[in-house]
Amino acid sequence: MRTLDLSPLYRSFIGFDRLASALESSTAMPSTETFPPYNIESLDENRYRVSMALAGYSKEQLTLTVEDTTLKVTAKSDQSTDENERKFLHRGIEQHNFERKFQLGEHIQIREAEFENGLLHIDMERVIPEEKKPKQIAIGTR
Repeated sequence: MRTLDLSPLYRSFIGFDRLASALESSTAMPSTETFPPYNIESLDENRYRVSMALAGYSKEQLTLTVEDTTLKVTAKSDQSTDENERKFLHRGIEQHNFERKFQLGEHIQIREAEFENGLLHIDMERVIPEEKKPKQIAIGTR
């Protein structure tokens, strides 16, 4: 019997937590991307936060874009000019170009992004249009 690990779904699909919970019997595919480290929080039923640890990067090196249902975070590192001026005895803080993509659920909108103390916080919210919300129908008599 196989056990199910849904963490890959929770790591890259935002707003699909209900769907992931319903897929308890499917098999998981491991994620090979490990940089940069990040967390995905569910703040409440309709609000989410992605926090990425980006030590050594500046706000100017980061780019956030949303296309359809994909959030893309990219960084361009200035590492080549830095290496000529500095001599490291140990380099444990990674800093290189990267691109991280997250699949967004239906009706997920980016509310704000903040970069503070080496952490990038991206706040999102599920905003369901009025025409898609459940409506109660009054029952009349003839």
